[in-house]
Amino acid sequence: MNILLRFVLRVAITIAMMAFGGRAGAAAPADPSGTWLVEDGRARIRLERCGPARDRICGFIVWMKEPADKRGQPLRDSQNPDPDKRARVLLGHQLIMGLKATPEGRFGGDIYNAEDGKSYSVTLWRESADRLKLKGCLIKFLCQTQTWQQTLDAQPGQLIGLTGDLNGPRADKEWAQVPAPKPTQVKAK
Repeated sequence: MNILLRFVLRVAITIAMMAFGGRAGAAAPADPSGTWLVEDGRARIRLERCGPARDRICGFIVWMKEPADKRGQPLRDSQNPDPDKRARVLLGHQLIMGLKATPEGRFGGDIYNAEDGKSYSVTLWRESADRLKLKGCLIKFLCQTQTWQQTLDAQPGQLIGLTGDLNGPRADKEWAQVPAPKPTQVKAK
């Protein structure tokens, strides 16, 4: 009787897992925080938690293979639709804007492309411990996927400071870290 009960229980669990796609609820995405070398090797992007609840993912250019133009001047965000941002240097600027966790166990939102000044829909997820997949879409069916490799070293010219510090990347004002609330003192009676 004990063997029959275990068999029935295993069948019920298998059916339940198949019905829910192998998960009882939404999968928590693997944290993609870290520094990543983009597929073509032209840049390193640092991904980190952002937003008031630190539940989003933002990304910053922290190293560029060619950070300057032919005159030796830093490359700037000259194609940005916001005139106030056109003079900002590309090295250190934010290009991934507060991605949210998705029910599929990934992060989704927008990525900014400084080459054309446009934002695109993007989804990213860890493929393995040291590989990240990033799928960007112009429209739902016009998509391209890249594989980024995690880096643990620092290249000459790489920004290694904390976001917002002197030698670190700069968050767009809407994603800058919100200061922690000041603790309130409780008066003793």
